[in-house]
Amino acid sequence: MTRIKGEASLSDVHESVDVSRKKIGWKKALAFFGPAYLVSVGYMDPGNWATDLAGGSQFGYSLLWVLLMSNLMALLLQGLSARLGIVRGRDLAQANREAYARPVNLMLYVLAEIAIAACDLAEVLGMAIGIQLLTGLPLIWGVAITVFDTILLLLLQKLGIRKMEAFIIGLIAIIGLSFLVEILIASPAPAAIATGFIPRFVNDNALYIAIGIIGATVMPHNLYLHSALVQTRKINRTREGIKQALKFNFIDSTIALNLAFLVNAAILILAAKVFFEVGYTNVAEIKDAHRLLDELLGKNNKLAPILFALALIAAGQSSTVTGTLAGQIVMEGYLRLRINPWMRRLLTRLLAIIPAILVIAIAGEHEVDSLLVLSQVILSMQLGFAIIPLIHFVSDKKTMGEFAIKPYVQFVAWVVTAILVYLNIRMVLNEAGKVFSQSGNLGWEILIIVGGAAFLGLLGYIIFHPIINKRAKETSITIHPHLEGLQQLTIPAYKKIAVALDFGKHDNTLLAHAIGQGQGNAEYLLIHVVESASARLLGKESDDYETQHDEARLQLYVQQLHEQGLTATCQLGFRHRSEEIIRIINEAQADMLVIGAHRHSGLKDWLYGETINSVRHELKIPILVVNL
Repeated sequence: MTRIKGEASLSDVHESVDVSRKKIGWKKALAFFGPAYLVSVGYMDPGNWATDLAGGSQFGYSLLWVLLMSNLMALLLQGLSARLGIVRGRDLAQANREAYARPVNLMLYVLAEIAIAACDLAEVLGMAIGIQLLTGLPLIWGVAITVFDTILLLLLQKLGIRKMEAFIIGLIAIIGLSFLVEILIASPAPAAIATGFIPRFVNDNALYIAIGIIGATVMPHNLYLHSALVQTRKINRTREGIKQALKFNFIDSTIALNLAFLVNAAILILAAKVFFEVGYTNVAEIKDAHRLLDELLGKNNKLAPILFALALIAAGQSSTVTGTLAGQIVMEGYLRLRINPWMRRLLTRLLAIIPAILVIAIAGEHEVDSLLVLSQVILSMQLGFAIIPLIHFVSDKKTMGEFAIKPYVQFVAWVVTAILVYLNIRMVLNEAGKVFSQSGNLGWEILIIVGGAAFLGLLGYIIFHPIINKRAKETSITIHPHLEGLQQLTIPAYKKIAVALDFGKHDNTLLAHAIGQGQGNAEYLLIHVVESASARLLGKESDDYETQHDEARLQLYVQQLHEQGLTATCQLGFRHRSEEIIRIINEAQADMLVIGAHRHSGLKDWLYGETINSVRHELKIPILVVNL
């Protein structure tokens, strides 16, 4: 884990796609396309499946208007998110860090992490259900298997952002084609579908499902994600260049999010046609939907359930990539901390796996779909805390200049926010009313009151903070202390420089760098760690051929340095490379280490890169890493 200072959002891929030199035309447009597709997978993840299936099977086509409204909201909000990233070069987490006090940012960070964990919970459960439907593997084992997709994410990040985008688009194609075939098989009536776009709520349960649909569609972590992903494009930072980037990203978002809407609508329509119309209004589980597709679409029709399971796995796998990227953005933006991508992925996945396994082990597999819907309601409750700051930021003419959103866009954005916040508060009051209507729930009542007060207090703060705080703030994500200039410099003189040697072809290079640091006046400590089978077993007592040979080679190096008028000593280590290097340096009280890096990639980077990382974290002295 490292603390970062002023680095760009997703620095590994920041401005890695250069669109500034491409000429006007379809090639330039395609160079911009990609970020919105990574965002759109969050709009068709397994959490959407649970809410869409529940809505379609219980209420027929009547909630299609909620999907359409959610999609329009998503288009507006994702457009604002992309505008923030393109114009200001900030992602939403970085902008929040600049604008709010540290305690508020900490609360916003925790809420964002909860949203990401809730989203990942849906992806874990969805993938596990898909695996079970195809293979028959118990659900709890399918949940455990999902931890291994960490490796897939690592490989994608190694290949670069464009390869990652291509992979995601491929999974989206699998999902879309699967449901296209299933809709053609089910053949719903167009007139019946049209009635679903008339706004109405059948009952309070329909409101709960509708809020779940909104939460599954407009997700807070996607706002963080989009504001960072658009910065992977290197654009001309001119008025014309920014306007062009905004135009192409709007087209990108429109295409990608409308594709996501069609997928969600297809799921709900399929559930309404196959289940609701024949009286199966209690289809609350994805597994039931898979089984009934086989039964209700014809005994000989095995294609629909297979496509259903494959699309479910593709939806979970695609969403898991973007969830990790969002987690990285949130952690770096709010806390200025960076951890290895695989560790971040593992952490996010474990936060999702643990509650999933507990629910399956304690309550049974039949509660999994209820957990899916609950995860989407949790997402919806976080929305206000992401949307409200976003609207403030893109409305601010001091930071956005001429690219600040127009008053009518501000009005629409605030109306959308008011609707979302109102629906969430109404849902919470409905659910809380059930607790207060029963006796013996004093503990829960106090918790609801305290939590509700904190929720409303934080919401009020982020709404009115820009109005109260009129004082202009300097916008900088670097947060460096102010200095007039360089102070008096003290040039270090190293007395004992340790050199870690692996007896490869680069020993001369390492020694040359070490001598350059010491200017010939230092003492040089040559270190080599013996890792033969005998050395690992016997340690210092080892006297095998490799130990003898390594000792002789070290002595030869020392003799050759003496002949050049340099002071040098040597020492062998045994068993564990990094531990021995640390021990020898501490015992010898060396004040600098020179070590080589072989620039491995992929699996070799895991295997061989650990020595430098371990040594770097344990030693307090300067370390010169020489790329070989």
